[in-house]
Amino acid sequence: MTNGVDARMHGALTLLRRSPERTGVVTDFDGTLAVLVDDPAEARPLPGSVNLLGRLVPRYGLVGVVSGRPVSFLADHLRVPGLWISGLYGLEVMVDGEIAEVAEAAPWRQVVGAALVEAAGALPGLLVEDKGLSMTVHFRTAPGREHDARAWAERMASKSGLVVREAKASVELHPPVVADKGSVIEAKVHAHGGLDTICFLGDDRGDLPAFGALARLRDNGMQVVRVGVATPETPDALLAQADVAVDGPEGALAFLMALLV
Repeated sequence: MTNGVDARMHGALTLLRRSPERTGVVTDFDGTLAVLVDDPAEARPLPGSVNLLGRLVPRYGLVGVVSGRPVSFLADHLRVPGLWISGLYGLEVMVDGEIAEVAEAAPWRQVVGAALVEAAGALPGLLVEDKGLSMTVHFRTAPGREHDARAWAERMASKSGLVVREAKASVELHPPVVADKGSVIEAKVHAHGGLDTICFLGDDRGDLPAFGALARLRDNGMQVVRVGVATPETPDALLAQADVAVDGPEGALAFLMALLV
């Protein structure tokens, strides 16, 4: 079995390194470039990862980070010229140094703001994260409150029009806008026009649409590699779809480093 795993990994890396100028390298942030932490504000990219991205950018046709984080957070911690950044599951993207958001999402900012106020009163003791166009209720440090968080999110969604999205040890509320990691990756690939190979590294439910997008791109003739980043919290569904798997963020960093060989 080990030989088969090694062979798949070797094949994936060989494919991606073959024509770097026509290859896209895209990754998630939390749980992939950064270790999961109790307080999301304290998350930081693994040591060496920012430098590594800076080395990949001039070599590959596209290098990007697509995350559920706000673009402002990603841009602050991933200061890499030429790095493509998309946040909030495709609701935001960095364009020429400025944050652009999906126009349909903007009117929902006030709705999210009202939900944040209600969450503060209804969910004492839970961390409620304000992401601007969306919000997250975290229960990593209070697993016994998971039911409370999910029940509140469902009630809020039914009365506000926001939609619930699942995430690791948390639940999110988003505008009812058609945007996810898959849609934003597909749009970027088509707009780029010069790629014939792409990989994506991810570890969570929110990365499944990205894996789905790569499958569609493959059906249309692109060569793709879906890299599952395995942690104790990674859903089985994601690993089942992965072409190759690596062990946690450290494994993801090693995979990206191997693209420079």
